[in-house]
Amino acid sequence: MDTSKHTFSALFEQLGMPSDKRSIEDFIAKHSPLPSEIALQDAPFWSESQSHFLEEGLEDDSDWAEIIDELDALMRH
Repeated sequence: MDTSKHTFSALFEQLGMPSDKRSIEDFIAKHSPLPSEIALQDAPFWSESQSHFLEEGLEDDSDWAEIIDELDALMRH
């Protein structure tokens, strides 16, 4: 079992997106702030599979949940 702490780069790789620091910063800047009434996984910019991955990670409190929560917080500012 992998118990290592996941990074934003690893999360974006998992989502099939560019995972370098600049690309992540650009993505957050482009899509922020996310309105409080929209759950991160329900945001319109995710594909169906990306949305499912995020939702499952949060619902199952998987080892991805912490970094997904951190992304959610960054997307709200």
